[in-house]
Amino acid sequence: MLARLPSRYEDLDPAFRGRLRPNRQLLEQVQRAHASMQISGGIRFLPIFGRSGSGKSSAARELATHLPECKVVELSRAAIASESALLEELRAVDGYRNKAQLIIAVVDQFEERVAEKTAIPSQFVERLSLLDRGDLRQRPVLFLWLTTSREFQADLAAATSRNERILLSADFELSGPSRDEWPEIVEETFAFHNKNQPLADFEVLTSDVEGFSDKSPTIGAAIERVAEELASYTTKLHDISRYQVVMLWPVTDGLRITRVAGFTNARDGYKLDWNAFYRELNEDDRQTLPLSELNRARLYFDVRLVPIAAADLHPLCKDLDKDVVAPSRSYLDRLENSHFSSIIGETWDPSAFSPLRERDSERARRAREWYEGVTSQPTQLGRRIALCLRAIGFEAEHEQDIKTPHSRVRADVLVQRPGAQQDSVIVELKAYSTENTRPSSIKDAVRTTLKRHAQLAGFLARQ
Repeated sequence: MLARLPSRYEDLDPAFRGRLRPNRQLLEQVQRAHASMQISGGIRFLPIFGRSGSGKSSAARELATHLPECKVVELSRAAIASESALLEELRAVDGYRNKAQLIIAVVDQFEERVAEKTAIPSQFVERLSLLDRGDLRQRPVLFLWLTTSREFQADLAAATSRNERILLSADFELSGPSRDEWPEIVEETFAFHNKNQPLADFEVLTSDVEGFSDKSPTIGAAIERVAEELASYTTKLHDISRYQVVMLWPVTDGLRITRVAGFTNARDGYKLDWNAFYRELNEDDRQTLPLSELNRARLYFDVRLVPIAAADLHPLCKDLDKDVVAPSRSYLDRLENSHFSSIIGETWDPSAFSPLRERDSERARRAREWYEGVTSQPTQLGRRIALCLRAIGFEAEHEQDIKTPHSRVRADVLVQRPGAQQDSVIVELKAYSTENTRPSSIKDAVRTTLKRHAQLAGFLARQ
């Protein structure tokens, strides 16, 4: 899938434009202009300077989102050159009913389009001076002219010399959102335009976005830099590992289900959510961990974190010391219908997703008591789970070593899927006690698994 990260207002999804953050500098100018027009009448003119990519267009065109009593119109080339066309476009904004208290008419960087007709901008401003005393003297209209040239801004201000009262400010500069906000804005923009998929899924981390923001002169430039990084990622040939990694975490109640699932995109097959993992890291971890390599391992091995109800394991995992047992078919059916089985069997259907629940019952109570006694027997538990998986048709073995030239890991259960793109599933059993199933321990378990498999793939050197 090709990622989208628009940097210009015109390219933003219309549904996203209303989410753009207000520019307080500009809002204050608009409110000041409106108050002045209410007291003194007439119109006002504000030439706005801002660097390319600073957010001038977004801030101006979305003023009505933050000031509902206003209506915003972008003036056409004809309206700049002709008084009759200008008045016609302003009347069209008003319509016949529900007139806005204030019309904001925006001219967006027309100096580039009218450079060969240098008289047009000054003629337009001079025309405003006349309209202030004529057709628009009783209709509050604020005219905004956006420009990337300070010299041009000064020329526009000078053109108001015949009627200086319409000039709101001669040297207003729009600086855009605070640099500290840029990384969050970039990530929000990307997620909205990519079905809530995070940048981390394209190997661009928050620390990368922060670095681009620190080195860019404007937020637009920062977005363009992130887009270049995305383009570099999407044009690579990605070697998808033949192994998938599934962390299987038994849970005994609704709270533990919520805690484990909170680290995942559950509807998407419990894919590990990088942002959820990142939020749990302390500042020291964020500075010292090899986050890029850990994230790369997450993507390379398509890492999942899957909760499974202890009540579904309990009937199948009694007498763990016995090597050979014959589980009841009804209990095997529960395992076969679990989220875990549909993921390793590649039958996951997001449209049929139903969240895992564990209600209070005698069955759940017995499972909790049983589970607290088996968390110290992960090897035997893995062996029994492998046996049960074989009973429902999977090729599964417990305690299997996987070796590469870089490292090796031991799968608690290894499931073979002949013919699949990822033909082997490394199942890591996370048999943590109920009390120890807390966000910090889940975060630590995820970190350990990602580090282990980053070393297996050669992304990290063994220490």
